[in-house]
Amino acid sequence: MKKFIGLLSDHDYVIRYQGDNLVELIEPNQHILVTKPLITSNQLNILVWNIFKQKRADSLTVLKQYIDDSALILLQEAQTTPQLLNFISRNNKIADHVPAYSFNDIYAGVMTIANSLPISVIPFKEKEPLIRIPKSALITEYSLPNTTKTLLVANIHAVNFSFGVKIYHQQIRMLLNQLETHQGPVILAGDFNAWSRQRLHLVYHLIRKINLKPVNFTTDIRKTFMGRPLDFVFYRGLKIEKAEIIHTLASDHNPLLVNFLFE
Repeated sequence: MKKFIGLLSDHDYVIRYQGDNLVELIEPNQHILVTKPLITSNQLNILVWNIFKQKRADSLTVLKQYIDDSALILLQEAQTTPQLLNFISRNNKIADHVPAYSFNDIYAGVMTIANSLPISVIPFKEKEPLIRIPKSALITEYSLPNTTKTLLVANIHAVNFSFGVKIYHQQIRMLLNQLETHQGPVILAGDFNAWSRQRLHLVYHLIRKINLKPVNFTTDIRKTFMGRPLDFVFYRGLKIEKAEIIHTLASDHNPLLVNFLFE
């Protein structure tokens, strides 16, 4: 792992973890040989969760409850602890991680866990305007059964405190530029840190411009700050079968669970 530290300080990379404890460094736009689609039916279940750096004992227990039924798990504040990496390996999943920063050889950032390899990956990092520690984001693209269209998935942990919304706008706009022209279904999800009226209005303005729709929850127990929710799922080219929020004390955020159907 130490051999990646110098590279990560200067460039945006994805570190991939999968079965047999295999670790790879994946560059943006690197060709990836994909042998199977993400799903085998028209149903796609996803879990979106800020896992709070796995600080609480039950975080992997919660993941274990949903790992089999979720084709995609989008984590924010995921730390590459031996416990999480062994969990991924034991469950034969593929995890693509964009390290925002590292400490004692443990990397923290967004992580997208999937049933199959993505066709492509695009990592992003943006420094917090005040504390200068980066937040990361990741776009992954997956093949689908019985169609030439692909699924584009963006996992984001947005920058937090700042004066104004210039850097916040810049981070989200970079992701949306990639999603805007995609011809297949799209999912954008994560911790948006949309705690101010200005941030929240900006998010909704930007997602409407590229025809994304928000997932709404009947019982809304999302983590809030200053009275506004922080976690969101936006989508296009899909139908919602079910959407719920899981109450847990295993993180300071509650996981979002969404079951999609392909149109």
